[in-house]
This record gives sequence, C-alpha cells and structure tokens, in this order.
Amino acid sequence: MGSLRKIFGPSKEEVWTKLSEEIEADFVDGGFLKGDKIVAKVQEWVITLDTYTVSTGKTSTTYTRMRAPYVNKDGFRFKIYRKGFLSNIGKLFGLQDIEVGFSEFDGEFIIKGNNTEKLSSLFSNPKLRELIQAQRDISLEVKDDEGWFGTEFPEGVDELYFQVHGVLKDTERLKNLYYLFAVVLNQLCVIGSAYEEDPNIVLK
Repeated sequence: MGSLRKIFGPSKEEVWTKLSEEIEADFVDGGFLKGDKIVAKVQEWVITLDTYTVSTGKTSTTYTRMRAPYVNKDGFRFKIYRKGFLSNIGKLFGLQDIEVGFSEFDGEFIIKGNNTEKLSSLFSNPKLRELIQAQRDISLEVKDDEGWFGTEFPEGVDELYFQVHGVLKDTERLKNLYYLFAVVLNQLCVIGSAYEEDPNIVLK
C-alpha cells in the first residue's frame, strides 16, 4: 500500500477528507455506487464537490465538479473559461463574448454573458479575478439545470457550476475553488443578481 501511495500519491478520499476538515465541511462517503462528496455551507448556500463519470461504451471520462444552487433574481447568466479551452461553446448558450475592462484578465479568458453591465460589475472584484487566475484551467458558469439525468431546479433557482477533466486531488486548488464559489456568490448578491437565502435544493 505504501509503495502504491508513493507512485500515485494520496487517494482522493485522503485529500478530500483533509479538505473537508480545513474548510469545516462534511465529507460524505457514498460507497462504491454513489461516490464520495464534500458538502459545505457558505452563509445560506450549499456547495457540493463530487465527481461523475461519462461513459461512451468503449471509454469513460471522469470529471470533478463543484456546484451551488442559488436564487437568481434577474436571470443573469455567464460562462468563463481559459482561451483555447472550449472554443465556441458559448454559442450553444446564446451568450455574447464580452470584455470586462481588465486587460490582463480579458487576455487570458473567454468571458460570455447575457448582460454586459452585470458582467463588468461581477468581475470588478479583484479577489474574484485573482482566484480565477490561480486555476490552471477553469470552466465556470451559471446553469439553469443539469439536464434529463441531473437535478431539475424550481423556477428562479440556478446553479453556479464548475467542472474539470479528471479527479482533482490538489488540496490548495480545491480550497481556492471553494473560496472562489464563496466570493462569486457574495458578488452576485452585491450586483443584485442573487438573494442571500437558501434555495432548499439538495444536490445528489
């Protein structure tokens, strides 16, 4: 067991258990069928970290995701990702490419949204930009729901959603993602696009 740990590093369970302790969250052992997850609270919001696997029959791909449902006051949506990471995907969501007025930041990322003024106000938060730039690759967006096989939200509830290919076992990166979610949710309240209340959604 020790030699395997030297080759592959600590297990996901080890890393995620440590992370849950550091951010004072709950580590939920889902067993073989459901998989492990971390459930954390920031004010009244619930942030869930887990993994899921997409199978095409011959191959399968695992993703790490972080999600937080919230009450969307005005239907504001956005998506941000590093340049070259997900080309043209924003067209699928009907979002426009927008520059938010910070040249270095605009140069690194594709930023799409349905409200230019709101988008500029959201990314005016320097801590938010710093936490995004700290991620090697990132796909962060506001989603309406997770499709036929995921959670369906009540009217007015959307989801802040991050995903990345593979299983993340970098404690500092995961911790920064948690802080990023906290900052984004708070900033959405500041710009009038979210309520500081629990949408009463439990993510499975």
